[in-house]
Amino acid sequence: MFGCPYAAFFFLAFASVVCGCYLGTPVWFFMQRRDSSGAQKSDPRYFWLGGLVAGLLLSAGLALQQVGLQYTTAGNAGLITGMYIVMVPILGFLFLRQKTRGLVWVGLVLAVAGLYQLSVVSGSAGFSMNKGDVLQLMGAVFWALHVVTLGWLARRVGDLVGLSVVQFAVCAVVSCTLMLFLEEQAVQWTDFSAELVPLLYAGIVASGVAFTLQIIGQRGVESEVAALIMSFEAVFALLTGILFLGESFGMREILGCGLMMTGILLTLWSEKQNNANL
Repeated sequence: MFGCPYAAFFFLAFASVVCGCYLGTPVWFFMQRRDSSGAQKSDPRYFWLGGLVAGLLLSAGLALQQVGLQYTTAGNAGLITGMYIVMVPILGFLFLRQKTRGLVWVGLVLAVAGLYQLSVVSGSAGFSMNKGDVLQLMGAVFWALHVVTLGWLARRVGDLVGLSVVQFAVCAVVSCTLMLFLEEQAVQWTDFSAELVPLLYAGIVASGVAFTLQIIGQRGVESEVAALIMSFEAVFALLTGILFLGESFGMREILGCGLMMTGILLTLWSEKQNNANL
């Protein structure tokens, strides 16, 4: 989804318009008609204002991540962005006074350790900060705020698909505005047509479907648990690279996957025990 070979804001605008406005809106209206009788009503303040805030946070996270990738390595970007899983419980406590259980913190530490193993290339000089890394770190803060915001909204908004459409509509407006004012070079049609399939996949599957499922899923789990589960995308990215790109898989990667899996399973077990005691 990230690191496309052409204009960053054009990519974000295209993905947001495709998944939020062109495809998401018809799905939203279809579900509204089908479920109009028994659907849970949404408070307009939470629905529209919440969608606006979520869309702005999503736009900031995507833009900083996309631009930052031009100045840093994919490994550093993955590791720094993944740090949002630690920021989520901290921000949740600061803004919403949400408390995180001890086992969840253990799971977070294990996941970060696993993410480090997957992100820092063996034999490299280690990890260092540059301009791109700072942008990734700023983006991670917005990703964490986005997860916390969605976790709060998911329990107060009945129409979660509609909320997803609103946040993508906001993201589309922001991205198109940034594209018009900041992009120095127009995208050539030949480049666009050659990358149409990846763009459509990024807009429909990686953005529209994934972020909508995130909102729906966060209704049933705490924000820090959701963040930890979503951090497992690093493992799926590694497996995809092995299966489709012929990338190598060594002991470092096995250790990283094992640590992340252990952290996630430990957190899910803690969540199950907590629900059983309620």
